[in-house]
Amino acid sequence: MKRKLISIATVQQIFALLLLCDYATGYAQTLSSGPQVLTFHSDIDDTEQPYGLYLPKNYDAKKKYPLVIMLHGAGSNHRLALRRVFGKSNAPGETDVEASRYFPEWKDVDYVVASPYARGTMGYQGVAEKDVYDMLADVKKRFSIDPDRTYLTGLSMGGGGTLWIGLTRPDIWAALVPVCPAPPKGTDQLTANATNFPMHFFHGDADKAVPVAVSRDWVKNIKALGGQVEYKEYPGVGHNSWENAYADEAVFTWFSPIKRNLYPDRVRFNTTAYKYNRAYWIRIDKLTPGTLATMDATFTDANKLTVATTGLDAFTLILKNHPKVRSGQALQLTINGKAVKAQAADSLTLIQTNGKWAVGTPTAHTGNVKKAGAEGPLSEAFASRHIYVYGTRDNPSQEELKTRMDLAYQAANWSEYRGAFAGRIGVFPRIVADKDVRPSDIKDSNLVLFGTRETNLLIEQYRKELPLHLNASAKEYGLVYIYPLNGNYVVVSSGLPWWAGQPPSGFSFMPIALATLPGQKDYVLFKESLKTPVSEGLFDATWSIAAPLSEPVYRVKE
Repeated sequence: MKRKLISIATVQQIFALLLLCDYATGYAQTLSSGPQVLTFHSDIDDTEQPYGLYLPKNYDAKKKYPLVIMLHGAGSNHRLALRRVFGKSNAPGETDVEASRYFPEWKDVDYVVASPYARGTMGYQGVAEKDVYDMLADVKKRFSIDPDRTYLTGLSMGGGGTLWIGLTRPDIWAALVPVCPAPPKGTDQLTANATNFPMHFFHGDADKAVPVAVSRDWVKNIKALGGQVEYKEYPGVGHNSWENAYADEAVFTWFSPIKRNLYPDRVRFNTTAYKYNRAYWIRIDKLTPGTLATMDATFTDANKLTVATTGLDAFTLILKNHPKVRSGQALQLTINGKAVKAQAADSLTLIQTNGKWAVGTPTAHTGNVKKAGAEGPLSEAFASRHIYVYGTRDNPSQEELKTRMDLAYQAANWSEYRGAFAGRIGVFPRIVADKDVRPSDIKDSNLVLFGTRETNLLIEQYRKELPLHLNASAKEYGLVYIYPLNGNYVVVSSGLPWWAGQPPSGFSFMPIALATLPGQKDYVLFKESLKTPVSEGLFDATWSIAAPLSEPVYRVKE
């Protein structure tokens, strides 16, 4: 018998084909089952960010799995959060540090579970919020996830994050479980967004960290709106109510029968930002950032729709695949009590002009107008990739240069806080001199510019585009504002830094420079500190300011 030899080239082709077949499965992975830690790359500061992951036994890439995202509390982390959601508290006498070093045995569940580190203890807005969504994207890329069975839960700070993240983008989630939640300021405006999925609150009535009244009020208000909400209160239990809430992996049993409904008959949605402008089959197209806009849209029958709005002038109905829509036929549409002539279609945009609603073309946000990614307020510049830039234009002395560098480093030191959770915020933005800013920085980053046009090369370079400048002689004043530039944001901080003096109350886990940002609008001119503002507010829809300027501030007219 003659044997036919296979060439090396043929072997390489076969190997390449096998690799291609493996890649073509779409979800090929070789991770073991059980708890583990993965990472994703963050474009905020070019770091690898960890998250806890649980893979069920006998994971099968051909099958769609439900996903639970678990948000940890203050001072905690992704490893502890993964334990907690499976009902595994610390062993007697064991510290969180010791418990973080290993994963105990627990009963298998047929879920994928992910728990983000989210930069540690900073709440779940801004950078941490982006981390949650970046992690979600990474999990969906790696594993076979059922988008209609994606759930969100968390405890304490993570319970507040569950409310904020769950209610700003409600159509992502099938159900929410907040445990002893500490929601960030402004979340209560979004209560109406909680009416299209089930929720379950847990709280101990002896909780001294987060008063039990928080959960009681949320449950009462959701019930008043007709939402599906359950509540379990534990008598005599303090802030460790998660030990009861997650015991025996009960949360997975509660989630099990619930699926997302992308086409509910009724959608109620509140928002203050273009960043969060869509829910289910409605999209808000024109609002005033920073001012609450509301929609309540209900199909009462096939092709019969009533809509009530406040605080907005344009919206779109995304009606394709809705079971109550008969495309091509007349749509009985009523907006704010008045009939509007319309034809049912896959997508329908309504625009208000002089108080009257009519079908129109989708709003085009062109030019220098407020829109998603260019709407403020100040804190938005710090919620994504950004760099801190100190000035050298006037050739400062070495002593003055060090003073400017120190100021930029103080703003950029996210772990400066020295309280109970000192050093628990892991964000690492860059600090550079104005002369060292590269074209890629301008293209890819928000810029935080310190100084005036006399001292900072970039402020001088963009002097005509920037709306406000502080007189260099105004030593007792500070000016800080956000403005869209080159497809990103620029923050100009001239004179006294925005955190100068005793800061107003802010998020207590944050360093002073960051704690003063939440609650600020687009601009503020102050004397000595933010406690004594001279002028502050929001730019209008075209990024203009009509308020009269005080003597320390001027506009470039050349």
